[in-house]
Amino acid sequence: MKANLKTNAIWLGLMIAGYYLMNTLILVGVINSFIENMLVTIGINIILAVGLNLIIGFAGQFSLGHAGFMAIGAYASAIITNSINSPIGFYISMGVGVVLAIVIALVVGIPTLRLRGDYLAIATMGAAEIIRIIINNLKITNGAAGMFNIPQFADWATVYIMMCLTTIVIVNFIHSRGGRAVMSVREDEIAAEAMGINVFKWKLAAFVLGASTAAISGSLHASFLQTIAPNDFNIMSSISILIIVVLGGVGSITGTFVAATVLGVIDTILQNFGTLRMVIYAVALILIMIFKPSGILGTWELSFSRILKRIKVKRGVSE
Repeated sequence: MKANLKTNAIWLGLMIAGYYLMNTLILVGVINSFIENMLVTIGINIILAVGLNLIIGFAGQFSLGHAGFMAIGAYASAIITNSINSPIGFYISMGVGVVLAIVIALVVGIPTLRLRGDYLAIATMGAAEIIRIIINNLKITNGAAGMFNIPQFADWATVYIMMCLTTIVIVNFIHSRGGRAVMSVREDEIAAEAMGINVFKWKLAAFVLGASTAAISGSLHASFLQTIAPNDFNIMSSISILIIVVLGGVGSITGTFVAATVLGVIDTILQNFGTLRMVIYAVALILIMIFKPSGILGTWELSFSRILKRIKVKRGVSE
């Protein structure tokens, strides 16, 4: 118990220090608007990828529907903040987006999560396309033209705080009893069921939690960019999130942070290369996956509880 409190205190301290460090760098001009935009994009991608890693890396369910849930959050925020143009309206819209994402995740997950592997990937991809096509044909969403002049209530601070909160929720879930049940399902469904674990229930729980974080990232995306369109949430968006998860290491939250940051920086640096940018980006990904097929960090996690235990053992030996 004391070790958990120490670990949580260290993480909280690092998050607060990171916030003040970024704020200071912005105030002194080290971080300009261009770099700030890059950091916001990285933060939104981290929220998306951490949620998808929960579904793929920890629950073992191959989903390609993450962009659909992101679209739900984005359009919920765009529609509501246009009517309630205030910070309260923005947070209400974020909550509405999460609730809608949870409901739709249940509707999608109950029939599809009985499938496995490629079949599940195709089913979730189809569900995401259905969501996008519905948005593309609704008057309230302005159809294919998208929505413009969305009130901006999301900045780097909002994205940073939401990134920390969503990561805390998912990491605590992973280390909870439910998280252990989810990972046992990933390892062997038959053995997990034989031990009395409700396999379908925990698959669905992970899927719904991942979908809700995707809706949060969609709200932040819409509010920060102030313009969205249905094509922003196509299959390539889901694949881009999947690339972050695979590159960082399937089953590693730390790896997700590293991969999202590395890819965000590379993507920003290569913007000056025009159309050649995507070729260089693809080659860089291929080289990384050839020399590190398990991802940058594999399944390794940065664990302060492990570090504290080692320090305690060393002290015991020295005494």
